[in-house]
Amino acid sequence: MHRKVFILNTGRTLKQGESMEGEGKYSSEYFRSVAIIYINPVDADELGIDEKCKVYNENGVIVLKAVKSDDVPRGMVFIPMGPWANILVDHKTESTGMPNLKSSIVYLERTDEDITSLLDILKNYGISHFNLKPEDRRIKGGKKKIIENHICSFCGELCDFLKIEMDGEYIVKTIGACPIGRLKLINYYRHRILKPRIKKNGRFIEVSIDEAIDKAVRILVNSMHPLLFGWSSTSNEALEIGMHIAEILGGIIDNTTVICHGQTTLAAQEVGTARATLGLIRNLSDVIILWGSNATEAHPNHFIRWILSKGTDIKGRRERKLIVIDVRRSETAKKADLFIKVEPGRDYELITALRMAVKDLELEADNVAGVPIDKIYELADIMRSAKYGVIFEGMGVTMTGAKYRNVQELIKLAHDLNEWTRFVLIPMRGHYNVTGGNEVMLWISGYPYAIDYMRGFPKMVPGVTTSTDALLNRDVDAALIIASDPVAHFPRKAVEYLSEIPVIVIDPKWSLTALIADVVIPSGITGIECSGTAYRMDSVPLYLKKIVDPPPGVLCDTEILKLILKKIIKVKKGGIEYGDIN
Repeated sequence: MHRKVFILNTGRTLKQGESMEGEGKYSSEYFRSVAIIYINPVDADELGIDEKCKVYNENGVIVLKAVKSDDVPRGMVFIPMGPWANILVDHKTESTGMPNLKSSIVYLERTDEDITSLLDILKNYGISHFNLKPEDRRIKGGKKKIIENHICSFCGELCDFLKIEMDGEYIVKTIGACPIGRLKLINYYRHRILKPRIKKNGRFIEVSIDEAIDKAVRILVNSMHPLLFGWSSTSNEALEIGMHIAEILGGIIDNTTVICHGQTTLAAQEVGTARATLGLIRNLSDVIILWGSNATEAHPNHFIRWILSKGTDIKGRRERKLIVIDVRRSETAKKADLFIKVEPGRDYELITALRMAVKDLELEADNVAGVPIDKIYELADIMRSAKYGVIFEGMGVTMTGAKYRNVQELIKLAHDLNEWTRFVLIPMRGHYNVTGGNEVMLWISGYPYAIDYMRGFPKMVPGVTTSTDALLNRDVDAALIIASDPVAHFPRKAVEYLSEIPVIVIDPKWSLTALIADVVIPSGITGIECSGTAYRMDSVPLYLKKIVDPPPGVLCDTEILKLILKKIIKVKKGGIEYGDIN
């Protein structure tokens, strides 16, 4: 049997995002979009791989549909982010708190076995069956109206120029939304959790909101060290309440930064930053670099807003030079004026070489990280001659090789370039309020994520208090998950332990994490059914307005958390004992 070592690369795709927002993670559309592996045709032919492929390493084994693609370099494979990829990703965080989502080693073999199903994945977490049928909330037509300048609560772009046509509670048309944002808006009523539930004897039963909150509080106050995770797809106001809950309980509170741009935050703490608002980028930037970011599929409106658009000094795409640096020829790379393919895990070397070229130092090697030195000098000249340049930095930088040291070098590169011109760096944030998660935690505790209140005061220790490590080290004994889905996006070994402890889920829709939960509390969708503030990826705060009321009996995140906080305070002050969780 032939097998070969490959480097696994994971990331968003447009189809993955559309299927997730349009049909949900239980759907056949999501399965077809995520249970798939892209492989170079030469590698596939050498291994005899045609339609299906077995992929495995020390973490697990899965069978995926194989698709041959010339855009994937030899020796690499690409799997869309999701529960299939995360069976394989390396859970080791190397004291950074961030798993290796971009550089795990895998082996491939030809197979005739069936493609691994979602249920096959969930069996790893003790779920042998599920018969949930996500509900659609009842909505009705009525008065027709148009809402101007609506803010989309999908990704960190927080597009604030949408026009929405409504017929009563139906969103019948969106103008300006990207394909994924559009599907989130028009399908807001689908696949919902409409009633609170608690799990008894392995099955969910419907209960009142008071019973669900009582059960949740019982779990939390009986926990020695709970984890409160998520927060990146809800409002700043909800997170502020969550911070108080974590402090009272002496638990860890963390956000999804640990699976995206925590490395950027760590780097900025050590070497500072070079930032600007996106408005300045649109008005002034003539050189735009996307490094390790496939914005076309992860942030579909990015091109329209900041690259194609006219500004005060720049009149559109023709006056901008677009450079993409990545390990594969992504859809974004195909639109670039200059594409530079870097070898996986060697971004740090390329950035260091660029810094040398910017400083007119001699590069003695013929190539660095697979990039010929003449290309490096060419790129350095383009950057130095820019009137105003920006590096949009993605997870291809933060989750591979030297991790946060990559970002440190990029920030230093921007500092070097600022001796010649004006250059800034902006992280391509994924969840719509992950930046707000960092900001609010920073205001309140002095730390941007992974905050532990166990000793009565806040502390942050990457590799210890980060949520992946806390689960891997079994340092927490209960979890409250809000507006996030770690079962779909955490490494397998972390999810295995999460499935062993009591879990509370607060979410508008059925996630994979809800399946392992002991308590499920439905909530309204911020930016559609609930209002609140969020931070755009450039740290600009925006106010998200609601356009319809939540379903009957369903509360917003802030209201749910206030009820939980009020009851926890009552228990703590009154000395009430809840007794056994069960």
